[in-house]
Amino acid sequence: MLENIKAVIFDLDGTLVNSMWMWKAIDVEYLERKGIDVPTDIQAFQEELEGMGFTETAMFFKKRFQIEDSLEEIKKTWVSMSEEKYCNEVPLKPGVKEFLEELEKRHIRIGISSSNSRKLIETVLKAHHIEKYFDCITTCCEVPNSKPAPDVYLKTAEGLQIAPEECLVFEDVPMGIMAGKNAGMQVCAVDDDYSKRQEMEKRRLADYYIEDYYEVWNL
Repeated sequence: MLENIKAVIFDLDGTLVNSMWMWKAIDVEYLERKGIDVPTDIQAFQEELEGMGFTETAMFFKKRFQIEDSLEEIKKTWVSMSEEKYCNEVPLKPGVKEFLEELEKRHIRIGISSSNSRKLIETVLKAHHIEKYFDCITTCCEVPNSKPAPDVYLKTAEGLQIAPEECLVFEDVPMGIMAGKNAGMQVCAVDDDYSKRQEMEKRRLADYYIEDYYEVWNL
């Protein structure tokens, strides 16, 4: 899998950390605080949000649920609700730290391309003491188009100074996998309970599929 690869780029939620359950809980709690009925099929609702940047998601909530708060107020609330969970309740995916250590040994550059906010990305990395491994972080808020457009992955590759075709992406949902493929990169899909019902689609779209990062060495 790593043959001829000079950079590895990760998504964050559901890929590096087991956190997708948290965002479902936050969506429900946030809407309930506002006295807004939670969508009947919360899983389908969250799939609508796949690939959206942090600001774009706030815009979506504000318009769909007619929320009076400003976009900055909405985002500030979400950050506040999620910081403690990220630090105390969200674990790394199995094998992540060992994989990062091996990439560093091989002098393979490492980046993140995430729909999350930069502040929360940095919070997660510091909480797990892995911030030192990452050479470049890009969020969907920093590019014109969110996933499945390739923009965020191309910007990270540019920051890493590595050609797209020499990059390997790790993603957990179809929109992210398509973003990596649209950028001309190889993509490995990562198993996650949140996207279990999308597993067949993930396998179809990606070049590789892993249950955890210990499996990388077998591919």
